[in-house]
Amino acid sequence: MTGIFDASNFGPACLQINLPASRVSEDCLTINIVRPSNLPENASLPVMFWYASLLNSIYLPLSHPFSRTYGGGFHSGTGAQHNGSVIVEQSVRRGTPVIYINFNYRLGPLGFPQGQEAADKGALNLGLEDQHVALDWVKSNVRVFGGDPDKVTVFGHSAGSIMTSIQYLNPDFANLARAAIFQSGYQATSPIFPPQYRQADWDKFVSNIPECASSTNSSFDCLQSANVTSESLIQAMAAVTDNNGIGQWAPVLDGPQGFLPDLPSNLYKAGRFARMPFIAGTELDEGTSFVPPTGLPFTDASMKQFILAIYAPPLPPYTLANLSSAADKLVQLYPDVPALGSPFGTGNETFGLDPGFKRFAALFGDLNFQSLRRLWINTATSAGVQAYGYEFTQPQDNGNASYLGVSHSSLVSYVYGTIPSDSSASDIKISQTIIEYWVSFATSLNPNDGKGIDRPIWREYKPESDEIIIQLNGNDTVLIPDTYRADQIDFINEKPGLFHH
Repeated sequence: MTGIFDASNFGPACLQINLPASRVSEDCLTINIVRPSNLPENASLPVMFWYASLLNSIYLPLSHPFSRTYGGGFHSGTGAQHNGSVIVEQSVRRGTPVIYINFNYRLGPLGFPQGQEAADKGALNLGLEDQHVALDWVKSNVRVFGGDPDKVTVFGHSAGSIMTSIQYLNPDFANLARAAIFQSGYQATSPIFPPQYRQADWDKFVSNIPECASSTNSSFDCLQSANVTSESLIQAMAAVTDNNGIGQWAPVLDGPQGFLPDLPSNLYKAGRFARMPFIAGTELDEGTSFVPPTGLPFTDASMKQFILAIYAPPLPPYTLANLSSAADKLVQLYPDVPALGSPFGTGNETFGLDPGFKRFAALFGDLNFQSLRRLWINTATSAGVQAYGYEFTQPQDNGNASYLGVSHSSLVSYVYGTIPSDSSASDIKISQTIIEYWVSFATSLNPNDGKGIDRPIWREYKPESDEIIIQLNGNDTVLIPDTYRADQIDFINEKPGLFHH
């Protein structure tokens, strides 16, 4: 686009089923910039670049009995959801002003096509490509807005964090950014499969597009034709979602020149990742949002089936027998003892639910979040990367859903300073503290710059000698050892490829 156009409001979101048609468009790849007012022409401020999206749960195939209950991410979200004004305002007050940027990327089947045809056309992981292009645009143009292209920190939560972490698997990512903050999402939080694994989902999506249902052209040729309307695409997305949740659209293995040429753990071993500083953390109770509180038989047999449903078939050299044996071991490592389950620290309280809910939630959170955070930070710091770890434990007012604890995505409103105006003093304190740490890191590559609000020193994570993370809690922000559930997480991380990690 050339010429002058109105950029004073957010553009439309990318196609998705969670927003009205008036708010979405295929013409959605926009970038949003928030900067301090009255910047001098020669300003050159650090940049905080946000990756937004939602991850609601993890994919299961169409045929699986759990598929009605477990979905996935990369399907919804928009930059308009996250206005970084509070972050920018606090950065100015503390004397380290930043520019905040976010962007839209293609979602669902348009952002993450699945199947053989997408692989043959080199059209996999398009949402990741959108990210890369957006960062490249920032690198080339942010000076015009008063930003420093050599001081870009990328941060994101959930699916946005997953995508950020995948970008780290390309050492050349250091040409586009200098640091990152990972909030509850890692390369394999949505387990990595070949694109053919979800062929049936792609076929169902295409068959529900009226203009393509009887077409003799390839699915991509039909999708790219002028006759296919946005309404038809949204209708097809909804048709697949009705039958299978929302998890079939996710990053996949995409070949030697792609974003994911191999499982992340194999790329770790090969040293194929960017050596850039980062912060990495999780919420205390990552699994509670993903396990349905009712309707499942919370038995040993059901737990094993649950594991097999997510991770079968394993990729070579592992076999189904290997996965079955590992599932048996996990059933032992996560006993049906409510005091050991999630929400953690709630003793024998079961919140009126089957006691097995807490067991399943603990397992799910460790498999898909906690183990991955620990594996990533240990791998990177062992290679000399500067990193800081955290666990967000601020108590939440979940109303009738007290079984959620400090659940997935609880952190986001604290990072953005958008907690309710009548929040407790503890909530306000930890929100301001988190923004201080984040801005300090983005501007100095250290969360302890000595500026702004007083806060505890956050020690750098050192493998083997000083594996310390910070507990982010308004009443008790302290350093804690990164050793919780060591036996369970060590077992998961001994053979990460078995779990598509």
